[in-house]
Amino acid sequence: MVQSGSGVSRSRHQFVNAFRLAFDSIRSHKLRSFLTLLGVIIGVASVIMVGAAIAGLGVYAEQSTAKAFGSESFMVAQIAATGRLSRRQYFDKMKRNKPIRTADWRFAESLNGDRVLYSPYRNHSSDVKHENLLCEATTILGAAADLADIRDIGVVDGRFFTTQEERSRAYVAVIGETVRTSLFPGESSPIGQIIRIEGVEFTVIGVQEKLGSAFGRDQDNSLYIPISAFDRLYGPGTGFALFGRPKPGSGLTLQEALDLTRVSLRTRFHAQPGQDDNFDTLTPDAIRGFIDQLLSMVAAIVVPVTCISLVVGGIVIMNIMLVSVTERTHEIGVRKALGARHGDIMLQVLIEAVLLAFMGGSLGVLLGATITELLGRVFDLSLHITATYVVLALAVSTIVGVASGWYPASRAAKLDPVVALRAE
Repeated sequence: MVQSGSGVSRSRHQFVNAFRLAFDSIRSHKLRSFLTLLGVIIGVASVIMVGAAIAGLGVYAEQSTAKAFGSESFMVAQIAATGRLSRRQYFDKMKRNKPIRTADWRFAESLNGDRVLYSPYRNHSSDVKHENLLCEATTILGAAADLADIRDIGVVDGRFFTTQEERSRAYVAVIGETVRTSLFPGESSPIGQIIRIEGVEFTVIGVQEKLGSAFGRDQDNSLYIPISAFDRLYGPGTGFALFGRPKPGSGLTLQEALDLTRVSLRTRFHAQPGQDDNFDTLTPDAIRGFIDQLLSMVAAIVVPVTCISLVVGGIVIMNIMLVSVTERTHEIGVRKALGARHGDIMLQVLIEAVLLAFMGGSLGVLLGATITELLGRVFDLSLHITATYVVLALAVSTIVGVASGWYPASRAAKLDPVVALRAE
């Protein structure tokens, strides 16, 4: 037991002594040490910024999905998610699945309308005019009055259209922020003003809350009109997407409401028991899962590429450590002549390399966090620094330190004391 305690004490003393020697060496060559750290600092800062951008994109995409899709809504359509399908899957679904039409919407509503809210959803791109002003390529959205509740559509000025206006085919519109600023610049409120869509006059009754852009698409360059008015403008079409949501107070969950809708449409479309649905469905969880999958693929490609700069920094550390070992050849010879063992020399050089890498990693995290914060404030970007990427950056930089210091440490430990003592 005494020998064991003595061994632990000796190991601790060796480590502390090696750490002091390594720190003194770094401190005595401040400029060289800083230049050595630059590669690691830049590499770690890059990892932090890339990680913040990926995490921020994920948060932004989730918020945009909640605003544009609704947090508790689902969608039923002939094809609900083309982005996740191969070309063959797309055409297979086009052949097998039935388009959703007005009669199908009314059938589902007749069976489940007391517990589930439904709204059709059609869109068309068209220019919108007000007097001599023009808003180009605006997305015209046709829907039922219940869509405001289904998709949590926020109206900051005025109101959404009513069921009565929908049934009477009223020419009323709820416009997005881009449409408002384009057609009514300088006006405090466009409520009651007239806009023209396909030459038909519509009265503005509401302004939707600002949504921003998502994946390069301006979500505010859009406007809502009743589905009945939409059908008068563009015809009944071949089908539409049907949005649904549990009715407040019904006690249904989103999945239960979706299941009720699926049963109704399977009955409507004569789907046989055991067969797949002959229509497509989409939920917020499915969208978030798809976005997470995309971001994981981006991270799997971008982060390793960014970490290459850490490898370059490790090569610089290895080169400097080899120079340092050459400079201290005589010192190493003296230490070995006085009884320093192979492990003692290895430990000193390794600690110096790891200390350099860790210091570079810490400074890189600080630099990356500072730049991320500045970019977020200056450009109003959604950037989120996560502990995962901080730990990853520090872990990789430490591993780089061990890897880059191993060969110089091994070379120093193998020096012949007699030959080392002769070095000048």
